[in-house]
Amino acid sequence: MRRLTLKQLQTVRAVAQSGTIATAADMLRVTPAALTARIKLLESDVGLAFFDRAGGRLRLTDAGKEVVNTTIRMEMLLVELGNTLAAIKGKHAGHISLGIVSTAEYFAPRLIAAFSNENPKIEISLSIGNRQETITRLRDYEIDIALMGQPPADVPVISQPIGSHPQVVIAPLNHPLVGRKDIEKSELAGESFIVREDGSGTRTIFDFFFGDIVLRQPHIKFEIGSNETIKQAVIAGLGLSLISAHTIEAEIATKKLAILDVKGLPIVRQWFLVRRANWSPTPIGTAFWDFATKNAASFMPATVPVFENVSS
Repeated sequence: MRRLTLKQLQTVRAVAQSGTIATAADMLRVTPAALTARIKLLESDVGLAFFDRAGGRLRLTDAGKEVVNTTIRMEMLLVELGNTLAAIKGKHAGHISLGIVSTAEYFAPRLIAAFSNENPKIEISLSIGNRQETITRLRDYEIDIALMGQPPADVPVISQPIGSHPQVVIAPLNHPLVGRKDIEKSELAGESFIVREDGSGTRTIFDFFFGDIVLRQPHIKFEIGSNETIKQAVIAGLGLSLISAHTIEAEIATKKLAILDVKGLPIVRQWFLVRRANWSPTPIGTAFWDFATKNAASFMPATVPVFENVSS
């Protein structure tokens, strides 16, 4: 592979991302002919095809997938090198890529803003998604550090707990169970629930909590990928929801929602910082990790279960 260059590898990745030679050529600001020649030269040198061209569509071969994965890792290493060199120069500048699960939107931006205020020369890229999307980004080298619930079991990672994460059942104020004490979860089996989508941490907790009810499972009326939409649906009386207590601070304070006193709740999990086990933190990565470990809990909502009959 004597003619192998990073530019050629990035060409393969661009075509894989866009799906067509024409779109990739536009992204890279070269002609389609030049881009095609660049790929063919590399394939000829390696002796393997990177794309399956059957059916008029470009799909990565196994060799092409290896090229794309290696290109991503190389680009990450170059970013880490730039960060390290900047730190060595004493500027404490550079770039870090962070990923947060959507439920953490209620405190993570304040944490990141505080870090940024202390380190204004550091550029931060932020990705937000559900649990599975965040794990995928971490595994695929798209982010350096994730802020999430339970660390993944299928990706080698290093994790650090940074604060408690309670889960509660919420109801509209006029629901007959509001104000009741020690509600058995079996009583909720006849209720309609609004839940997060498969792949989210909150959905996993819902399935875990209600999974041992043998006779009758709660009815899932709506599956919604947004905590804000779920809260509005509960306020409107469309059902109950098991949700992170960190997402409902404002609604509890303004008495728009009620927390039900259900036996076994709140389920208290932890928030974690997570990074790949094979990632050697740069000075910038270490700075954010240490800052978040020390300060994250202070940015989390101080919501405590409130069980009095708020409708009275």
